[in-house]
Amino acid sequence: MEPIAIEVRQDGEWAIVHRCAGCDTLRTNRIAGDDHELALLGLALRPIASPAFPLGDLGRR
Repeated sequence: MEPIAIEVRQDGEWAIVHRCAGCDTLRTNRIAGDDHELALLGLALRPIASPAFPLGDLGRR
């Protein structure tokens, strides 16, 4: 299972989204008190650091 993202649940709790390397199944798991904060922040910021579309094209018509 590879961590791929962070999910914020309705109650504000964070969960790690994992993808199985063998079958691509997605699973979530609540974060734990001993999880590395910088690694969690890196997962949370991944969509901002590497957007799925080119940001330079926003606002152009």
